[in-house]
Amino acid sequence: MEHGQVAIIGSGLIGRSWAMVFAAGGFKVKLYDVAQQQLTSALENIRKQMKELEESGFLKGSLSVEQQLALISVCSDLKAAVEGATFIQECTPENLELKKKIFSQLDLIVGDNAILSSSTSCLLPSKLFTGLKHVKQCIVSHPVNPPYYVPLVEIVPHPETDPFTTERTYALMKKIGQSPVKLNREIEGFALNRLQYAVISEAWRLVGEGVISPTDLDLVMSDGLGMRYAFIGPLETMHLNAEGISSYCERYCEGMRLVLNTFGPVPEFSGEAEQKISQAMSEKIPVVPKVLDARRKWRDECLAGLSKLKKQMKSD
Repeated sequence: MEHGQVAIIGSGLIGRSWAMVFAAGGFKVKLYDVAQQQLTSALENIRKQMKELEESGFLKGSLSVEQQLALISVCSDLKAAVEGATFIQECTPENLELKKKIFSQLDLIVGDNAILSSSTSCLLPSKLFTGLKHVKQCIVSHPVNPPYYVPLVEIVPHPETDPFTTERTYALMKKIGQSPVKLNREIEGFALNRLQYAVISEAWRLVGEGVISPTDLDLVMSDGLGMRYAFIGPLETMHLNAEGISSYCERYCEGMRLVLNTFGPVPEFSGEAEQKISQAMSEKIPVVPKVLDARRKWRDECLAGLSKLKKQMKSD
């Protein structure tokens, strides 16, 4: 897909991030929302973020802030927003009926060349796209929040999605500097959230059963597993921690099964465990907008630094 025009449907956090990612890749972006005031605020937010990224040396792409901003325009008319777009990324709230309504509207106005993509984190493509005239052009491109700092994108097809749509989407994500992965079929939670929820579930059980404190549990990930997983995944970790995967399985399969058989049921995520975890997190980071925003900004700066380090290490 040559540099062309992209439409972003929804100007919230994810929509703004996508707009920045595509502009950094040299694409013209039309950012759509129903309210003009929302779009004005979104542009102001994007400009502010880009300036801060430039000052800190984390701005993506080879274009300057002003050149990237010049590629982003806003529109409150859906038909005008998608006119000429070869890729349309929907970023509305995680509500099935709302998203289905948007895609039904898009289905009536797009041509046979545009890809219709959703940012949904959990809604299955079969629930979003079934019955649409352009279903072969529909796909899920699930980013990790925030997409500007975390490059992974899960590409999940509808059962009727044309394989060419998947390949075009994959190529586009690579072109704009993201790290796409292809799921061969849809599954609840896709890949990322299935892994994430498995970790959260066991973390919740360990704290709830009094095995470890919430603060120490987070350290197990941030100063332990997380440091390793920032560079290699669990399967490569197995491979390197023995003389290959077969060697690892031979050595550790009995111990793994022993531990896994002690895992409890899926937690309710409520009650005493919730109170304990909530209290610990609130003591560390009070639930006050300014404090939360400051911590999120710190998190994003860390992610930007890590992303830069990973790129340097790959180029070395």
